[in-house]
Amino acid sequence: MRMPVLLAAVALTAAACGTGDAVETPSVPTTSVDAPATSAEPSGAPAPQSTPELEHRLFEAARTNDAAGVRDAIARGADLEARDADGRTPLVAATKANAATAATALIDAGADVNAKDDMQDSAFLYAGAEGLDEILLATLAHGADVKSTNRFGGTALIPASEHGHVETVRILIRAGVPVNHVNHPGWTALLEAVVYGDGSARYVDTVTQLLDAGADPTIRDARGLTALQNAQNRGQRDIVVLLAAADGN
Repeated sequence: MRMPVLLAAVALTAAACGTGDAVETPSVPTTSVDAPATSAEPSGAPAPQSTPELEHRLFEAARTNDAAGVRDAIARGADLEARDADGRTPLVAATKANAATAATALIDAGADVNAKDDMQDSAFLYAGAEGLDEILLATLAHGADVKSTNRFGGTALIPASEHGHVETVRILIRAGVPVNHVNHPGWTALLEAVVYGDGSARYVDTVTQLLDAGADPTIRDARGLTALQNAQNRGQRDIVVLLAAADGN
């Protein structure tokens, strides 16, 4: 029988291990249940980059009042604040083309309403000067600087008054544009409404609004003349009546 041999082998093994020692068992590599997963998080797609071609497409869409084209170019990565040869941003370019729908799309996308071109025109200043009220209102709703000035040192209200843009003048006054600001040539909005106006109904309305907003009729131009004296020299009788009453004469 093989039983005695087997028992002897077991006894010899126990003796070799020493009394009370456990027999080592082969170690098995284990993975901690607490170890973090090593699978990589999928990274997002890289942001699209602007290119000269995309910027050209954006400027073309801006100038031609193509709002869909504006949004497409922006979605593809076109730079909202790119500059053309005249230093215009797409928004200034759209404004100078009176492309209101495209301008609004640019403003909604975050275009800077105060960025100026080489002529020191911003979308806000140009819209105010030219009576582009839809664009003007959009710029005001998105942080236009009402105290900003153009290359002549004038606020938007001064050329708006010069041109007799009645509704634009109303918008700018309500927005808080200073009514007695004097530009580099020495004109206020009131003086320009008289000196460059023709005394017609729209200029009477413009002068009325300015006076109601606190325009000072005693401010003199570079020649030392008041608005009243300028109106008298130009035969603007209705405006003379308004200014005389405001001046206390």
